[in-house]
Amino acid sequence: MKYNLLGNTGLKVSELCLGTMTFGGNKGIWAAIGNLDQPPVDALIKRAVDAGINFIDTANVYSEGLSEEMTGKAIRNLGLHRDDLVLATKVRGKMGEGPNDSGLTRKHILRQVEDSLRRLQTDYIDLYQIHGYDPLTPLGETLEALDTLVRSGKVRYIGASNLAAWHLMKALDYSHYNRVARFESLQAYYTVAGRDLERELVPLLKDQQVGLMVWSPLAGGLLSGKFTRNNQQAEGARRTNFDFPPVNKERAFDIVELLAAMAPAKGASVAQLALAWLLHQPVVSTVIIGAKRTEQLEDNLKSVDVTFTPEELERINAISQLPGEYPGWMVERQGADRKAE
Repeated sequence: MKYNLLGNTGLKVSELCLGTMTFGGNKGIWAAIGNLDQPPVDALIKRAVDAGINFIDTANVYSEGLSEEMTGKAIRNLGLHRDDLVLATKVRGKMGEGPNDSGLTRKHILRQVEDSLRRLQTDYIDLYQIHGYDPLTPLGETLEALDTLVRSGKVRYIGASNLAAWHLMKALDYSHYNRVARFESLQAYYTVAGRDLERELVPLLKDQQVGLMVWSPLAGGLLSGKFTRNNQQAEGARRTNFDFPPVNKERAFDIVELLAAMAPAKGASVAQLALAWLLHQPVVSTVIIGAKRTEQLEDNLKSVDVTFTPEELERINAISQLPGEYPGWMVERQGADRKAE
């Protein structure tokens, strides 16, 4: 397991991060994603930590707080040393029926951080992330509230998730000019079958030294190896009942077929190759993997040992590349004569 710096910080996080969305789901979309009870949660966290993973990502809305609670219990049950772990959680989603029980207001953030600390059974959160954009709350209110948490010691670093490039750049500028904590990471959807992030966000992340945490690296299971062009309804697979995230399936199955052809010679699964492609992208700080069973986790863990030749990477990149889009193709054309040698 390798460890990467998270954004423009000195914090080292494992290249694979354990996601907890499968913990505790008992109704709604959470039941479709996963409904693990405490013993298998303990087993997954133990195996992940034994493999070198030091990074665990959850959110207050996952199973309506139960995921955080089970994560905290597992850490205690296993006798893990809290300071050896990097715990990340999120705030923004609806956590009650009242008019102020969602969003990124100072009121909601300061209430939710206390609830997350209690459920996680810890006195600090390493990475506290906004779970998305709130069009009603002034950006300054959100960032000032998060800065209060950093200064209090309840939060070590702050991050964002699911923002457009202009959202993130506006937030970074606000933090810079007002001398408050800035977003050190962006958690975003990115897969070899969904490279939209590369249009605007990847150049921004590189330029501003913001770390990238990848969610749904297997495109909601589409790249797990269970699905093929002729079998798009794999029994028991999450994507069969919950077709998300949106994917260009024609392109995705072209990629699956290429990875399936490469897999035997590399002694790897399709899922391992898809994860390994992400681990070969310089912008990626960590890839979030989730599992319902230990066997799934074991398969994903092996992705860190997969290597590609330059020729193999070129083949994967060629078949998965995004179609040209303005202004990208014009920026590339006009900048061709000014590239660094």
